[in-house]
Amino acid sequence: MPQLPVLNIQGNTVGQINLDDSVFAAPISEASMHQVVVQYLAAQRQGTHSTLKRGEVRGGGRKPWRQKGTGRARAGSIRSPLWRKGGVTFGPKPRDYRFSIPKKMRQQAMRSALTTKVLEQNVIVLDTIDFAAPKTKEMMSVLANLQIDRKALIVTESPEQNVYLSARNIPGISVSFAGVINVYELLLHDKLIITQEAVKKIEEVYTRA
Repeated sequence: MPQLPVLNIQGNTVGQINLDDSVFAAPISEASMHQVVVQYLAAQRQGTHSTLKRGEVRGGGRKPWRQKGTGRARAGSIRSPLWRKGGVTFGPKPRDYRFSIPKKMRQQAMRSALTTKVLEQNVIVLDTIDFAAPKTKEMMSVLANLQIDRKALIVTESPEQNVYLSARNIPGISVSFAGVINVYELLLHDKLIITQEAVKKIEEVYTRA
């Protein structure tokens, strides 16, 4: 069972936490993580790209020249895809790129991502993090105390508006909460900074029965 120190926002150790083996020491499936990341990125695409087919391009209704006797190739329309300013053959049209994958695969990918962070020693557990008011300077101080010099994801149990507002202007720092974190975010950031309560929340959802 993985055991990590619990730190306060001053960077001092204030306790220990035992992590659930089925969530933070699970078998790693790179295939599942890859599939979930591809699904996430596909869902972010707007899919609003559009080109005109030959029937949608304005003009071209008249045959440009007679069929035979000119010495030139046959042509029925100046909007043929072969012509400049003509239509586009098999061009993109608005579509939804989202697709679904099995729930068990999504859960396996999340366990794999969390386990990877633990094995790489890139998880920092905090007893709590909260600010009375949005203060970027205070967040910078907390990150300095935790010796964070790379991209980091801060995860709380529930949405913390002051934490989010304090971190949003800091390059490489993102804030999320236990109910909405995803595999892409975990893999995108080098460090995972998570509160004790968020750990319990995640274990409630992803612990194997």
